[in-house]
Amino acid sequence: MDAGDYLGSDEVAHSIFSAIDAAVTAIGEAERRVSKSQIGFYRKHPFAAVWRPKQYLGGTHPPLVLSLFLQRKVRSPRWKEIVEPKPGRFTHHLEIEDAAEVDDQVRKWLREAWRSAA
Repeated sequence: MDAGDYLGSDEVAHSIFSAIDAAVTAIGEAERRVSKSQIGFYRKHPFAAVWRPKQYLGGTHPPLVLSLFLQRKVRSPRWKEIVEPKPGRFTHHLEIEDAAEVDDQVRKWLREAWRSAA
């Protein structure tokens, strides 16, 4: 399975993923792993993932959610949810409706997550 298979025919999801993938590529080398549930970005450890909330949740949802794995809790009203699955590891969930939302702030968070995954 590749990213296109995972995203299906949703053109907006493809556009959002392309913006995220380009942002990761601009930061540095990272492995992409596609599964039935998500597209993960890895260095030594995972640092980000995109997934389709419609795949799991009922109702109306954005095309994609970007989950970032950070070593600190980043306060921002943009986050849908922040959880701490392990002490000192915070998963931040960002609902994305449009590729334009992958802006400088999101790229900054991606860089931080990428650096912490080395």
